[in-house]
Amino acid sequence: MGLEQQLADFNAKFEASAPTGAAAFLNSKIEELTAGFPLVRVPKPGDLAPEFSLPGVAGETISLLETLARGPVVLTFYRGAWCPYCNIQLAAYQRVLPALAEAGGSLIAVSPQKPDGSLSMTEKNNLTFDVLSDTGNVVARKFGLVYKLPDDLKAAYSSFSVDLAAINGDDSWELPIPATFVIGRNGRVQLAHAEADYRKRLAPEAIVDALRAAEGA
Repeated sequence: MGLEQQLADFNAKFEASAPTGAAAFLNSKIEELTAGFPLVRVPKPGDLAPEFSLPGVAGETISLLETLARGPVVLTFYRGAWCPYCNIQLAAYQRVLPALAEAGGSLIAVSPQKPDGSLSMTEKNNLTFDVLSDTGNVVARKFGLVYKLPDDLKAAYSSFSVDLAAINGDDSWELPIPATFVIGRNGRVQLAHAEADYRKRLAPEAIVDALRAAEGA
C-alpha cells in the first residue's frame, strides 16, 4: 500500500472516531492555513538550500554541508512524534532507505521537538536515518515553513493532550508545515514539496526518482 493510501486510510479512521465536530473543525483550520500560507517563501528548485547544523538523538551535530559532501540529501521537515501522519510518513521513508542509499543519498528528518522526543521517534519507528531537533524552528524558519497556531487550534490540541510548549521546549506554539527537499551535492534544491495540509506528504517513489536525477546531474 502506498503512502498516500496509508495517510487517507488513517484520516478516514480518525474522522470516524473523533469527537463530534472535531474533524470538521480541524478540516476548517487546514483549509484556513492552506489558503493563507505564503509558500512563496519556500526554497524552489534551483535555489541554494540554507546551511544548518543541528543536534541528533545521540547529541551529535549533523551539518547539511558535511552530509552533502557524501552525496545528495533528502531533507524532510515534520511536525513531531506526536503527529500520527508524521509517523506514517517517516516509516514509509525508512522502507525506501535502501533505494535512497543506492542512489547515493542520505535522509535527514527535522522537527522542533526536543532531542528526547526525537529519540523516542527513532526508537518507536526503528528509524536508522538522522532525526534532528530544530529547537525554536530556527532552521525551518530559514526554509520559510513556520506558522503559529491560532488560539482555537491551540485549545483543540491541548484537549487532545498535545502540549507543544512541553514537547518543543518553548511557548511559541509554532510548527513547520510538512516539507521535503532533495538537495544536490552543489547545495541547490532539486525537488521541493511543501504542503500546508499535514495530511499530505511526498511519495517515497518521487523522492527516489529525484535523488537519482540529482546524483546523475
